[in-house]
Amino acid sequence: MGLNLNDIGIIGWWTQEAMEPDISTFGIHKAILKISKPIFIVNVEDTMGAATYGTITIGKEIPDAGEGYPLCAYAPPLLPEDLGNPQFRKEHKLRYAYIIGDMANGISSCDMVEFAGQSGMLGFFGSGGLSLDEIESATCRLKSNLQDIPFGMNLIHTPGDLEYELAVVNLYIKHGIKLISAAAYMRLTFPLVYYRVHGIYKDSCGNIITPNKIIAKISRVEVAEQFLSPPPKKILEQLVSKNLITQEQASIAEYIPMAEDITAEADSGGHTDNRPAIALLPTIIALRDQMQDQYNYKNIVRIGLAGGIATPVSTAAAFAMGADYVLTGSINQSCIEADTSEVVKEMLAKAGQADVTMAPAADMFEMGVKVQVLKKGTMFAQRSTKLYELYSKYNDYYDIPEKERETIEKKFLQKSFDNSWIDTKEFFTKRDPSQVERAESNSKHKMALVFRSYLGRSSKWAMTGEPSRKMDYQIWCGPAIGAFNEWVKGSFLEEYKNRDIVTIGMNLLFGACVAFRINWLKSQKILLPQNCGRFKPLSLSEINSILSD
Repeated sequence: MGLNLNDIGIIGWWTQEAMEPDISTFGIHKAILKISKPIFIVNVEDTMGAATYGTITIGKEIPDAGEGYPLCAYAPPLLPEDLGNPQFRKEHKLRYAYIIGDMANGISSCDMVEFAGQSGMLGFFGSGGLSLDEIESATCRLKSNLQDIPFGMNLIHTPGDLEYELAVVNLYIKHGIKLISAAAYMRLTFPLVYYRVHGIYKDSCGNIITPNKIIAKISRVEVAEQFLSPPPKKILEQLVSKNLITQEQASIAEYIPMAEDITAEADSGGHTDNRPAIALLPTIIALRDQMQDQYNYKNIVRIGLAGGIATPVSTAAAFAMGADYVLTGSINQSCIEADTSEVVKEMLAKAGQADVTMAPAADMFEMGVKVQVLKKGTMFAQRSTKLYELYSKYNDYYDIPEKERETIEKKFLQKSFDNSWIDTKEFFTKRDPSQVERAESNSKHKMALVFRSYLGRSSKWAMTGEPSRKMDYQIWCGPAIGAFNEWVKGSFLEEYKNRDIVTIGMNLLFGACVAFRINWLKSQKILLPQNCGRFKPLSLSEINSILSD
């Protein structure tokens, strides 16, 4: 490719060593991929050349003639472990500022959490929607298998069942779980505050030590404000009155934020407000700065980004916008470690960016809260939306027109409403008896519980791959899965059976480094030959080979 020196200019001089710069397109591309080494773009007789070795002199002065070539641009080394906030990595004892998000019902499985931890990433077990016994079993396994390797557990907001939320918190405290992902919160709750301040104290130097850490996922400014603020005094007083913390601990807690890390959750799978990442992240960072000035915390709250992290370029964009870390979710659900059915993984591997939609949420059905799900290959979104519309319109199931009820019982519930209530009643008798008592005297609430049971079981049918219920699969995902599928098309990762979370994570981080280097060169007026800047998926062995070269 010819160089116009009048357009590009010369910023210095490159002095060669044993080899000449490579002027081939392949050679330039290879130099860009060597992210552990600097890349120098030089003018070789009006042809672009690249080298990852040699010595450069910045400035107009030219060394002895014949020793090298004019330097047009350069980019420094950049490794995956250099991305993000170093304090985040240090605090959580990680190699990479990369989180495997907590997909509910154990889809973010123990296997997933273990492989993430063993690879220097941070994994969260998806405990949302599971029984206490299931959560405890996963907790014990992870503590036994990972020991000193960092990992976390999910705590999902359950506004209709705070006793369950408190039971999960007590379980975590009992087993010494020091890190949780707080998800779907609209307001701070007694159990969440209790977890945060449990065991808080001042050391001999007067430093406040908080054993329990929270990484909060938020998508609204008003929720972010709560996590950026100290624990509410009213809840602290309640904890003191119940002898769960001391008055001294309550006083100390007024000087800490509720969360030390906050994930700005953009257009994601599951619970989401469909916020654009490019608008949400800067807003939350600005809010953090404002509240840091207000409270003057000793440690600045770190802000990460989730939702749409699916390609090397989107990963680089997140870090470029100031994200201290990134979190992936939808793309991990199609990986071999995800605890969901093969048929779901195959469906996800074929999804496009437009193949998602919003549907009512099982856990917050009556409130009208929605989750983002896959619409291609399933009718769950249409059917669950119909149920919510009927619930909103009628106070009693039997007020619904007969034709509508026939459709519900034949296609949705696949049994009579009364028989569905028997199954639903059995579930809530074990989980939350107060819901049954309320339903027996409130026909609208009974209808809500039966409809919720359909929504709840739809995700289980997807996880188990129940063939008779494929049209009812509830599969949580955002448009990120489509972007990922488009990026890996034609590569070994196109086949879902080849997808694992570590290979995907390392490709996103490695590729983000490549993207940064390309943009650094571009900002110095370098236009690379076609395909030189293209990064396609590499195997872990290929990535490790390049990094060790």
